[in-house]
Amino acid sequence: MSCLCTLQAPPGADLSPVCLGHLWMFRHLTEEEQAHLAGSAIRRIFPRGGTVFHQNDLAGEMFLLKSGRVKLVKYLENGSEITLDIRQAGDFLGETMLADEDPYPVTAVCLEETLTCGFSRVVFESIVLGYPNIALQVIRNMSRRISQLGDKVGSLASASIEERLLGILRQLAEQHGRAVKGGRMIQFALTHEELGFLCGAHRVTITRALGELRAKGKVIDDQGLLVMCDG
Repeated sequence: MSCLCTLQAPPGADLSPVCLGHLWMFRHLTEEEQAHLAGSAIRRIFPRGGTVFHQNDLAGEMFLLKSGRVKLVKYLENGSEITLDIRQAGDFLGETMLADEDPYPVTAVCLEETLTCGFSRVVFESIVLGYPNIALQVIRNMSRRISQLGDKVGSLASASIEERLLGILRQLAEQHGRAVKGGRMIQFALTHEELGFLCGAHRVTITRALGELRAKGKVIDDQGLLVMCDG
């Protein structure tokens, strides 16, 4: 079945080949169940700078990003904000909708025009009532995901800050970078505070680790943007 998102995509949008039925959450569904998911999905276009959802709002929707990029921002009580993650086309947002009346823990802000494909709580519950096997598979897949995340946490705990920072920067360069001479440039600026939250480390520690990576020739600065060096 062709992707229904092509019918609503903005002109020239680079659509992700990932569809709802491909997501880890919906693995092992039948073709009929996948078709019903796709046909019931709500598709919306958000402008650059638009907000997909707000921190502390009731988590009533979940989305697949079909095109565009979104940053996840945490607003603190003192009015400051911290970027916790950057999501791109093919990523999923709002899984907390499946919890019992929980709020969104962050705000999702569009870095560029973005097309989402997903469900409201009401729509998803109606799908599950008609296709109970979908709920069963979601539960099984989420259990596997929790186990995988536990393994990942154990791996991160044993790595040094420098290793963790290097891994995160490589991931950002792969997902949000472009090829330049000698490596891949991350296409947006990152503060040491933001990197600290991504790594789970203090800003001072990040500054020291980033200095080590620069000294070893693994990272260079190019007018405020980080370049991950080849090799």
